[in-house]
Amino acid sequence: MKMKPSMDPTAFRDELVKIMPGYEWTIHRNLFKDSTYFRATGIQSSGFNRLSTLQVVKRKRIKDSEIEYEVKSSGFGKKTPWLSEATRSTLAQALRALQDHYEHMAATYRGHATALKDGRKVATTEE
Repeated sequence: MKMKPSMDPTAFRDELVKIMPGYEWTIHRNLFKDSTYFRATGIQSSGFNRLSTLQVVKRKRIKDSEIEYEVKSSGFGKKTPWLSEATRSTLAQALRALQDHYEHMAATYRGHATALKDGRKVATTEE
């Protein structure tokens, strides 16, 4: 029997640490004092350098009371803009969707870079 995720801040932290132990997590206080919304920020760093920031929002949808996770990430530095985001019904699915997006974009850019590199090779061998 599958258990529904709890809307408890301690359980939320445990869930984050379990699936993403490589990040240092901060659970942000909920100003509205309700248990339908939690936000956390995870940071990977090396010394004083922030390598990656991951933000996770866990919310209970009003229309059907189902829980959804929204994840977004940014790269180097504290004020770097968010690169992309994904929303799914479980934390693992949301993180995987975001990772898949980045891997797809990396392959796309790698293909374009290779085409440009190969185009230069043709031009230099014809001279």
